[in-house]
Amino acid sequence: MFPVRQPWLCKALGCYDCCIRCLGAVPYPSLVATLLCFAGIALFCGCGHEALANTEVLVETYFARNIQDYVILASFIKYFQYVIYGLASFFFLYCILLLAEGFYTTSAVKQTFGEFRSTRCGRCLSLTFLILTYFLAVIWLGVFAFTAIPVFFFFNMAHTCHTINMLVETTSPMNQHGWVCMDARQYGLLPWNAMPGKACGMTLVSICKTEEFFMTYDLYIAAFAGAGIALLALFLYVVATTYNYAVLRFLGRKGLRC
Repeated sequence: MFPVRQPWLCKALGCYDCCIRCLGAVPYPSLVATLLCFAGIALFCGCGHEALANTEVLVETYFARNIQDYVILASFIKYFQYVIYGLASFFFLYCILLLAEGFYTTSAVKQTFGEFRSTRCGRCLSLTFLILTYFLAVIWLGVFAFTAIPVFFFFNMAHTCHTINMLVETTSPMNQHGWVCMDARQYGLLPWNAMPGKACGMTLVSICKTEEFFMTYDLYIAAFAGAGIALLALFLYVVATTYNYAVLRFLGRKGLRC
């Protein structure tokens, strides 16, 4: 019976070996970075788009009486929403390109398909991806910092509401909580001549209790987290592309050419 089973056993071992070699050819750092980038950009773009729309509603309802006071903010929100559409498309294509570059330059692929031969075009392409990814990571670091501004604003707003509630419970009928305000003009959301431009006392507390406030706050937190995840993915891409380029340069110095 052994001679009958031997071809099947050899075939099974051959499939197993092939699967192991295929799994070894996967550029796992680039793959993890791609998944993180997709998740981060999806959070940033989706939640950021909705948060901006809700912000316009809150400012229009509670912080500005004249449309001319928030027309600049409304225009900025409108254009930035279009920028979000472009960012989603750009990152989707760019991450696919980086993942493909990782597949074709990883050392596991070289070992799988035999002797590797480096070309000058391949090294230039890898260097181009490295430089672009590095500058993109630096730019996105600024985007990440910019995304923290609305989170900081809504955090301060919620904290101020909590302070007013504490004053209401502990102070006398002098109504001291009416002096506690949140001014949107201090954060550049409205011009300094906007009226009223701020919310004070129990009016601010009523704003903090609305569903729009809680939803917008949560959306900005999610967008901030998404920007951080995308930034982490870009740093992983920088590490992966740097390693790939270093391998190509090392093999190029050994005189391997197509």
